[in-house]
Amino acid sequence: MDDSILEDAERKLGHTFTDRTLLKRALRHASQADTRLKSNERLEFLGDSVLGMVICEHLYQRYPSFLEGELTKIKSNVVSRRTCADVANDIGLSDLLQLGKGMDGRDDLPMSLAAAVFESLIGALYLDAGLEVARSFILEHLGGVVGESARLGHQHNFKSVLQQALQKLGSQNPVYPVVEEAGPDHAKTFHVCVQINDRTFACCWGSSKKQAEQDAALATLIDLGLARAGDDGEVELIEPDSDDLERIGETVSRAPESPEHGVEAGPAGSGEEA
Repeated sequence: MDDSILEDAERKLGHTFTDRTLLKRALRHASQADTRLKSNERLEFLGDSVLGMVICEHLYQRYPSFLEGELTKIKSNVVSRRTCADVANDIGLSDLLQLGKGMDGRDDLPMSLAAAVFESLIGALYLDAGLEVARSFILEHLGGVVGESARLGHQHNFKSVLQQALQKLGSQNPVYPVVEEAGPDHAKTFHVCVQINDRTFACCWGSSKKQAEQDAALATLIDLGLARAGDDGEVELIEPDSDDLERIGETVSRAPESPEHGVEAGPAGSGEEA
């Protein structure tokens, strides 16, 4: 393997290898190796586990209020073949993969091969320099994907977000009574409120019960300080600290009162059904 390829790989990885045989093997596909044992397959196996462990630990530390199911969904997206292939392509690692004759066409490199070289190089980094170097490389390129996956995972399921937040507080699950309906049967709209511990929070109109429930759940999350909506309409979930959790717990356990101010859409408001 040409030294220029190895030097290019080291630049893109941000690491100079002590043992370059690891780097050579990480870049050698089975079609180019004498035997599969001399290919990058074993390093891919190792790198896959290192990648999963680093991302799991990062998610555990970054999202202390997320339940196991939420963390699993984010992790599955972050370590997916598609994501790994995209990173490998973006930083030019897939261009360095050494392929055998008949597979050396770079224009249509299969996604699985691009993902494999990303994982095999993580395995090589881990063996050559240790966990911290591998972790730094992984989070440099996947840290942003983690945040985006967490945001998108909740974008249209605010009822689930609210319910999970209340479960952490030991509160009752919210209920969503329909307090009013308007319009003809073929174009009916629904006015739905959120009730927690017999206390009424935000109320919203929607073109379907599900949409009204989602909008009311979002408005309640905003009221409780668990979310905020930007001027562009993007919703950002907020990780509460211990003081926030105490404040929210007191809020939802107060005696019943009239609805919170909320963000209420009028009867003509509509949106896609969640």
